Amino acid sequence: MPDGRVTLYNYLCILYMESLEHSLSQSVLEHLSSVYGLSDQKLEFQATRKDFEGDITLVLFPLLKLTRQNPMVLGEKIGNHLVEYSPFVSHFNVVSGFLNLTISDAFYLSFLEDFLKVKDYGHIHADQDAPTLMVEFSSPNTNKPLHLGHIRNNLLGDSVSKILEANGNHVIKTQIINDRGIHICKSMLAWQRFGVGETPESSGLKGDQLVGKYYVLFETKYREQVAELVKQGSSQEEAEKKAPLLLEAQQMLREWENNNPEVRKLWAQMNQWVYDGFEATYQKLGIDFDSYYYESETYLLGKSIIQEGLDKGVFYTQDDGSVWIDLTDEGLDEKLLLRSDGTAVYMTQDIGTATQRVVDHPQVKGMVYTVGNEQDYHFKVLFLVLQKLGYSWADSLFHLSYGMVDLPSGKMKSREGTVVDADDLIEQMKNTAGIIAAEHGKIDGLDQDQRDELYQKIGLGALKYFILKVDPKKRILFDPEASVDFNGNTGPFIQYAYARIQSLIRRVEGELELHSDLSLVDKEKEILKHLSTYPVLIKTAGEQYSPALVANYLFDLVKLFNSFYQNVSVFGEEDQKLQSLRLLLCQAVANNIEYASGLLGMTLPDSM
Repeated sequence: MPDGRVTLYNYLCILYMESLEHSLSQSVLEHLSSVYGLSDQKLEFQATRKDFEGDITLVLFPLLKLTRQNPMVLGEKIGNHLVEYSPFVSHFNVVSGFLNLTISDAFYLSFLEDFLKVKDYGHIHADQDAPTLMVEFSSPNTNKPLHLGHIRNNLLGDSVSKILEANGNHVIKTQIINDRGIHICKSMLAWQRFGVGETPESSGLKGDQLVGKYYVLFETKYREQVAELVKQGSSQEEAEKKAPLLLEAQQMLREWENNNPEVRKLWAQMNQWVYDGFEATYQKLGIDFDSYYYESETYLLGKSIIQEGLDKGVFYTQDDGSVWIDLTDEGLDEKLLLRSDGTAVYMTQDIGTATQRVVDHPQVKGMVYTVGNEQDYHFKVLFLVLQKLGYSWADSLFHLSYGMVDLPSGKMKSREGTVVDADDLIEQMKNTAGIIAAEHGKIDGLDQDQRDELYQKIGLGALKYFILKVDPKKRILFDPEASVDFNGNTGPFIQYAYARIQSLIRRVEGELELHSDLSLVDKEKEILKHLSTYPVLIKTAGEQYSPALVANYLFDLVKLFNSFYQNVSVFGEEDQKLQSLRLLLCQAVANNIEYASGLLGMTLPDSM
């Protein structure tokens, strides 16, 4: 995927530490050239190990043979040169082939000043020529409400979109609504048979929850029919294929594809119930989209592309009329693209959707598909099919694969109704936040409306952080109560630090001024060193499509701040210059918490 473009405005933001390395490199190369006649040598810098004094380390080993010096002598010479000629190096030490450099307090104070001046420090602001990327996420089926698995999908896709934007890209957030197929017909048939005209208004249920109720009911009735057929002498496999309800659902799908007006009318009505329900859930999560695609519209385009592939010899037809592609030479297998009765499969409609998106948004330079890892094989096939069809953009597709979300009780199953409804979970998180906040005494002086707003921020922050702090590739065992712990690696832990800093800032009267002649203690420098890595962190998170890197950066930042706050007096110093420095450092931490939390979709309360 293409990187965002670095504009002049934010050059300092992204390359602050790189510019330090560049400056040090120039000074070292000047010394190597004048003393040893060497030029254009590649120098290796790394962060100094915590058990040694220093901030940044020059690895000397690659230079020893070239200079014919032992590491101690070479390190002493280069170190003395840097102390004399570099404005950034205050002192140094040499340990076993490593030159450990201590960066001056003046450098970090200058960094702090720049950090406070720039809004969204470390984020690249896209200009008109920046690349445009499309991120697909959510993409639910219209036969059930959103559940915990969808929440991980939505939070991951939304956060990755924000991270890609922070890397200087334009991002189009989209989804494909799976609004057709046998699963939709199952809900429709069950409602038609057993619904007695029930509606969201008459039932008091959200539309998506009502439709999901009938999807589960279909499965219950279908299993009863299968059991009866087995009892009558059919094998389990035969019974599952011949159960009357399934045959009726399959017939309804054929009628839908043949534009039966009654079937289409019922389909439109029930889908609208679901769309309304989805939108309410998205609003609760703080999720929105820039465009929508519907399988009911793109599968026909997919079928026409299948015909083009047949004409080109990319696909082939079996004796029963079904259409396939042979990918055995690529280490995969033969893949069905069109059933013998002419109905489309998921692959068909995904081919149509991808091509339609390029038609609608020709400026798009890459697409990210946020889909669970059970579909890894599907996307390998999809991308390969699109490449074989000759689409140049097919090389810029990426599957953001992620692990499933498990509960202490086991895996969720939609057909059995053993899923955690997204709306119920959001409400549960709010309630849990309220209970724990009350136990910690963090609601004194708040009226009920203020408490509700606080609980909502804490609950959603806990949910988002708990989900996003885990590497996307890993499975998650979700524990709602643990996610709201104020003392662990949680959203509330981050939020509380931010609120604490806001309370400190509110005590300040007048402007704070940063003085360049101050000395820093280790706790202050540790925070500034961490803040200075943020631009590189954002770049890496974008390259790896990993909000987990942002979450764990935040956790480390807050731990550093808490250690600083517990060991360094912010208001206890009589020296106003020193007090001002420490308050400005607190402000920088709060700003960084705000920037990074925003990439995770977290809202921060000003008080807790």
